[in-house]
Amino acid sequence: MKKLLLLVFTLVCFGCNDKSKSTSNTSKAESGSGDSQYSISFDNLAHHEANINITFSGLPSGHAEIRMPRSSPGRYAIHEFAKNVYNVKFTDAEGNALEAERPDPYSWAVKNHDGTVNVSYTLYANRADGTYSQIDETHAHLNMPATFMYAPSLANNDFKITFNLPEGLNWKVATQLKPLEDNTFMAEDLQYFMDSPTEISDHMVREFDVDGQTIKFALHHNGTAEEFDQYISDTEKIVLQQKVIFEELPKFDYGVYTFLGCYMPNVSGDGMEHRNSTILTSTRSLANGGQKRNLGTVSHEFFHCWNVERIRPASLEPFDFTKANMSGELWFAEGFTSYYDDLTMTRAGITSQEDYIKSLTGTFNYVWNFPGRQFFNPIEMSYQAPFVDAATAVDDINRNNTFISYYSYGSMLGLALDLSLREKGLNLDDYMKLVWETYGKPFKPYTVSDLHETLNTYAGKDFGDAFFNSYIYKSEMPDFQRLFKTVGVAMETDENKPAFGMRLRNNQIVSNTAIGSSAYDAGLEKGDKILKIDDVTISETSDVNTILNNGYKPQDTLKIIFERFGKTKETTLVLKSDPSYQIIPMTELSEDMTKNRASWLGKK
Repeated sequence: MKKLLLLVFTLVCFGCNDKSKSTSNTSKAESGSGDSQYSISFDNLAHHEANINITFSGLPSGHAEIRMPRSSPGRYAIHEFAKNVYNVKFTDAEGNALEAERPDPYSWAVKNHDGTVNVSYTLYANRADGTYSQIDETHAHLNMPATFMYAPSLANNDFKITFNLPEGLNWKVATQLKPLEDNTFMAEDLQYFMDSPTEISDHMVREFDVDGQTIKFALHHNGTAEEFDQYISDTEKIVLQQKVIFEELPKFDYGVYTFLGCYMPNVSGDGMEHRNSTILTSTRSLANGGQKRNLGTVSHEFFHCWNVERIRPASLEPFDFTKANMSGELWFAEGFTSYYDDLTMTRAGITSQEDYIKSLTGTFNYVWNFPGRQFFNPIEMSYQAPFVDAATAVDDINRNNTFISYYSYGSMLGLALDLSLREKGLNLDDYMKLVWETYGKPFKPYTVSDLHETLNTYAGKDFGDAFFNSYIYKSEMPDFQRLFKTVGVAMETDENKPAFGMRLRNNQIVSNTAIGSSAYDAGLEKGDKILKIDDVTISETSDVNTILNNGYKPQDTLKIIFERFGKTKETTLVLKSDPSYQIIPMTELSEDMTKNRASWLGKK
């Protein structure tokens, strides 16, 4: 899934494999010749509705269980897609109405069927991203779990779907599903079907060949063909640089990998990987900054076709559509992918080496300075995914003090491991290739201990044990000062710069103050309105940083007048040094530094 900046959290996506298990224990042989046949039409585009008809045949006798998914591949939080389904009706093979009970909000128990259950319902869909669906006059953007019911007893049988396209809109279907005829497609089982998002629109298509396989890009946007041509050229550079790491592309089903891009003003920005495709959504057009900025998501999601889709955590195999899915490996699955997305853009020449090095500053300071590491190690941070991955709650949370995104945390660990290996004459690329050959290529889902053992095999037991025992099973931080120096990168901090330790908007604290900060120690908290700092009155337009930089220094004591729950209060705040660093490229490099940086960031 898309790497979001710092405090925006997202998650990995499930990709079906022909060796994967099903959520059902029923084999094809046991369930007979039954299958699931879907039809979707779009007669009410203006109001974001689709009409869906499904025939479940060959059902076992007794009550038939029909479910709407509660979670989506690549998201760990519960989303309850049944909330957007209505006008639900059930009939048998002869068209007779069937009675259905509701044992819970997301399933139906259909009684007295004759082995066939026909289902019809209306879907409301108006969010285009990597999880939800959107239907309007511009497109039908379909994520399958947000769109379609399923029968668990038929999970291992064939799924067929026909898309009935509206007339006059020149819409086409882009999907990783296997094409049959006209606009009918199929999947071999539930896992593959639910893992196959589909973009139906008047989109442009470009493609290129790599070692006999086709990389296709279907782009729905308001831009020009020339803009898309440049974009696909940069996409190809990214694909080829990532291929070098593993020395091969995965073997894609049907020999095709498809980018499903939708860069339109009505979508929500996201990226979500799947086995042979990925969703890419952004409101940035190629002409308005997207030509380069959107490529970061392209790079991240394509790297997932190895790391996550085939180099697969055992904790996610198979994906369970009935509950939140939890994994302790996201620091590797998402975090190491986040490390490689910008790195391969740099190696491809899309990002300059200087810009890449400077860009490390934000993520480094977030991981280094936020207090969450005192509560959870990277594995435990990964366990938080069901609570942060687009999950919603009405009660207040203290996440900015207790959580560090596994994207960012894992990215910095990937950087540290890469630079540490390079000190030994090794590199992270070759470690990733060994993980691919051991677990990804044969599709043998891995555990954290498997990653540990593979590092021991690659770099030696002492090195592997030291890295995992210090930075994975515990939450210590590597010696970045030393590691950066080996590639001609400096860390700089200004110990004379004071830090207040809180975020203000209109002179009100807008997030929980960070544990250990000046504001936290002074007893200030979210919701407090700052009225005066010493003798300076604070207004809605005041810039606290400007005030602090006007003669204040660390260890100075400030009198703070603030308002809480309608009452005026006073506290004393002792300024601390700003703990943040600047990561900058050195200009004078030794011969070894020059060689090491070129090996790290240069084109492969």
